[in-house]
Amino acid sequence: MKKAWTVLVASAVVAGSTFVALDAGANSAGPVSPVVKVWTEPQSGYGFLRDAIMGARRTIDISLYELSDKTTEDDLVARARAGVIVRVLFNSAYFGRTYNAPAAALLRASFVHVAWAPSGQIFHAKYMVVDDRALYLGTGNLVTGDYPSTRDFWVEDTTSRDVVAATATFNADFSHDNVVPQGVGGLVWSPGSTSALVNLIDSARTTLFVENEEMNNTSVEQALSAAAKRGVIVKVVMTYSSEWTSALAQLKDAGVKVSTLGSSQIYIHAKVICADCTAASGTVFIGSENFSTSSLSYNRELGVLTRSLSAVRAVTHAVEADYALGRAAP
Repeated sequence: MKKAWTVLVASAVVAGSTFVALDAGANSAGPVSPVVKVWTEPQSGYGFLRDAIMGARRTIDISLYELSDKTTEDDLVARARAGVIVRVLFNSAYFGRTYNAPAAALLRASFVHVAWAPSGQIFHAKYMVVDDRALYLGTGNLVTGDYPSTRDFWVEDTTSRDVVAATATFNADFSHDNVVPQGVGGLVWSPGSTSALVNLIDSARTTLFVENEEMNNTSVEQALSAAAKRGVIVKVVMTYSSEWTSALAQLKDAGVKVSTLGSSQIYIHAKVICADCTAASGTVFIGSENFSTSSLSYNRELGVLTRSLSAVRAVTHAVEADYALGRAAP
């Protein structure tokens, strides 16, 4: 859904940071994971998701904030009826049971194993594990009506340790076990993702390209301002909302280049950061985390840090195009 997620449910806080410094890369951005494919929406479409689902032979595990896509629902049912073990974890907090009730009922009646996430915590992550071999994670909800007009990204990660870690977290969440996700490689989990994003921003020496749906986190805003003040070219692109006027004004005063798009233009739902990105190198974050305290400190979210050039180039191209399309702050 295209709205600001600012609800906090304090009783659901999972203590501790989930970002563990394993396999550190060449700079202070932290550990990364390779991605083998990247899709930029709305240009790419969601055919990749259908291919992944229909190609499953043993298992499909999918965690969703919102599902309203008949093609995806029918494909999940088809694989379940073909003998694939299909498990779907739906967000139930913040009207999630209302949004997801039709899809949940359809799937549950058709051999799909359905679970509702704990109601005291927003499950905003969007990811799927197929056959214990591939992890698909993204920024977009699976809502057909949003596809044509929404900027989002998805990636495929086949690194074994990442797939295993995502599956372990899914298993725990599906069973309502209160666990801290395993922070391996470049996976960035919430609760506890603030440090990973701030570290990436702090690592930038030349450029930062940023898109997000929200701007309501002091740590992220301070890191972006500090980057601009030390000479980094920082470009932030968002869909205009009066909710973020004050924060964006402070960023502009610090030297950040801010561009906002109107409601009739493409809606910026992506959550990406690209540090020191060129045609040949850079470090990218792509994930479900909005720049809000709720998203970073309370919700279940998932993203990935990567230096794969396909992701670097895709994010750079899209953010630069959206920046030029928007209205630069005077």
